[in-house]
Amino acid sequence: MKLDQLLQQVARPSRYLGGERGSVCKDAAQVEVRFALAFPDVYEVGMSHIGLPLLYHRLNALAWVAAERVYAPWPDLEARMRAAGLPLETLETSRPLARFDAVGFTLQYELSYTNVLNMLDLAGLPRRRAQRNADHPLIVVGGPGAFNPEPLADFIDCAVVGDGEEAVVDLAEALRVSKAAGEDRAALYRRLAAIEGVYVPALFAVDYQPDGRLAAIRPLRPGYEQIRRRVVADLNRAFYPTRPIVPFMNTVHDRVAVEIARGCTRGCRFCQAGFISRPVRERNPATISDIIAAALGCSGYEEVSLLSLSTGDYSHIGELLKTLMDRYREQRVALSLPSLRVGSLTGELMEEIRKVRKTGFTLAPEAGSERLRQVVNKGITEEDLLATARTAFGLGWRLIKLYFMIGLPTETAQDRAAIVDLAAQVKRAGKGSGGADVNVAVSTFVPKPHTPFQWERQLSMAETLAEQERLREALRGKKLRFKWHEAPMSFIEGVFARGDRRLGAVLERAVELGCRFDGWRDHFRFDLWQQAFADCGLDPDWYLRQRQPDEVLPWDHIDSGIPKAFFLAERERALAGVYTPDCRHGDCAGCGVCDFETLRPQLAVPDFVAAEQAPPETAAEQPAKVRLLVSKAGAARFVSHLEFMTVLHRAIRRADIPVRFSAGFHPAPQVSFPDALPTGVESDAEVIDIKLSRPMAAEVLAAALNAELPGGFAVLGAEEVAWSTPAPSCCIAASTYRIQLPEGLEQGLDDRLAAFLTAAEVPVERLKKGRLQTLDLRAGVLEAERRDGALWLTLSKGSPVPVAAWLLALNQDEVAHLPIRKLSVRLH
Repeated sequence: MKLDQLLQQVARPSRYLGGERGSVCKDAAQVEVRFALAFPDVYEVGMSHIGLPLLYHRLNALAWVAAERVYAPWPDLEARMRAAGLPLETLETSRPLARFDAVGFTLQYELSYTNVLNMLDLAGLPRRRAQRNADHPLIVVGGPGAFNPEPLADFIDCAVVGDGEEAVVDLAEALRVSKAAGEDRAALYRRLAAIEGVYVPALFAVDYQPDGRLAAIRPLRPGYEQIRRRVVADLNRAFYPTRPIVPFMNTVHDRVAVEIARGCTRGCRFCQAGFISRPVRERNPATISDIIAAALGCSGYEEVSLLSLSTGDYSHIGELLKTLMDRYREQRVALSLPSLRVGSLTGELMEEIRKVRKTGFTLAPEAGSERLRQVVNKGITEEDLLATARTAFGLGWRLIKLYFMIGLPTETAQDRAAIVDLAAQVKRAGKGSGGADVNVAVSTFVPKPHTPFQWERQLSMAETLAEQERLREALRGKKLRFKWHEAPMSFIEGVFARGDRRLGAVLERAVELGCRFDGWRDHFRFDLWQQAFADCGLDPDWYLRQRQPDEVLPWDHIDSGIPKAFFLAERERALAGVYTPDCRHGDCAGCGVCDFETLRPQLAVPDFVAAEQAPPETAAEQPAKVRLLVSKAGAARFVSHLEFMTVLHRAIRRADIPVRFSAGFHPAPQVSFPDALPTGVESDAEVIDIKLSRPMAAEVLAAALNAELPGGFAVLGAEEVAWSTPAPSCCIAASTYRIQLPEGLEQGLDDRLAAFLTAAEVPVERLKKGRLQTLDLRAGVLEAERRDGALWLTLSKGSPVPVAAWLLALNQDEVAHLPIRKLSVRLH
């Protein structure tokens, strides 16, 4: 059995197809190193992550490397894969993971760790490093989790600490040389240890004190005591992909994503991302503009997201935003800035944002009181926040989302009460603006490695639940909506964030018990985690305790570039309520990350290029309409109707076809589709109409579209039709389908066909939206016959699946597995 035979049985099968526009398949003859890039979450989450496609295209830029992708299968597919004995394989070539030289996992979040082990299981690979040898792929991890990979240390071969786009090339080169030399795994480890930023856990031993604390982290190789974070010094010279992988399905962030800056020196003392990404390095506006132009042309996306830890802090953000909006306004491309900060929001910037963002406005005070914001070094005052809220409501926003944390160091009951008071003031700031809603989202503070708060205690689960209930009641009294992060999930995150190697046994046991997709509320099983800790004899609450300043921490051998002494000094400043200014525009804070020779803060040079203004439309519009006949075959049959519409819309954009847009607040391309084809059914007869703003020869349009459509889709024919021609859904009088019959299914079919065709009606019951309905199958069937080993149906309306199910005495799921193809349509 092959994987595609299971896709009819699972939700959202387009997750597993591969073959997306922008994906890469290499000629096997040229490949020396095969690298599987694995994301331990579902496809639509992983495809929204900016790091994995960067590494994917960086590796594939090397002629001798084939990089392919794999994502965690959703539980419905996992169960069927296990039942069928199918291994986990990549999207590009359906190659099992066990046949790669390396499998690299991105660790974005501690609650994805069970998926890492589960994916190894599905690949048929031994989980533990000690059980693998040189015949198995190298298991690599990277991302934020690599700054304390100790809970995974017994499972992985190495971790890339820091920026990956250069380190991954060095790692691939080491694999290439090691393979050619026929080295064993121990020799490869020594080779990897020589690469800056690569941590090899097998070359360290950990000793424990009787009370459970670490006694020492002992290097087993002379000169390999610390693993220094890898840093890309200049983003303007760094590799960045300009050919996005364009998914069939809608993903979490379905747009062109451009990293405009890396690093943050605001110095929020709880924020790991800020400290492990220093110093600030910005891309120049011209570089950003070039990346966007190329990516839009290759993708057909309608939105661009400008990414960084704090996009509003980019040196020339106002001018950049205005320049890009002027350039792409006529192309109807929207811009989004997902990470904005109160201190960086000017009135002018908010006015520009208002033009492109129509949803809620998000602000993150983190703490309710001025005192606690000073402790965490947030650097914004209550008046800053209220002034921003007043401006936002005044500019037309109706919803502001506020993000806070509970359990921050030195927090008191007064600080928590201040959350309610501040949120209420924000709501009052919107009075007189035509309505103001405020959502309050509260998460539990989780101390993270490589921050000034890495020694602090985390709230127990009981404390978190009690504080959440108090906030819920208080906010309800102020008519404020409350959202919270689940206490058990924060608990497990906290345990693993500062965990050590002993947690590997708990992680392994949790996977055996069935834990996976722990970051998803519906799949998180705290009861199984409790059992795993009990079975392994470990107390999870012990990992939430406060650490002593002189205590050996599990990540002490991982060098983020910032010494422990700086974090301790910042901790003391926090307890004293002393603010540390941002070094971006002020004095150096002495964090130690810069050497001011090869590495220093790099702010963008304002090398703006004036936007080319589109010439004014002088001629009157000459509307035209072209009708297409489109096929959908092979793996494309698993692309749903809505996804098929998106595929075509993006191909139209890439082909630069002068499609006409509707009027109104949200203009949409005027493309008309037929009624939905059932997912899993192939077709040679999808009729699609495109309205054009100016004439374009039908054959030229068809050729342009065929050059841009992904595999499995093709324009079979095109013709110009009158503007008044009704839409396809109104024009189609009949559709003919062929259902190929396996041996044995034809028995008794002729009798059932005769009975069906002579019946006045054939009522069947179906469940729709929880209600039982009666459907007459006979009403939509014009012709039905058995011919050439197939069942042929001509329908005036409806799906062939329920009709075939009745005629073949099968259920609809069984019919959906048969080869079904829509062959032709008859128009009115």
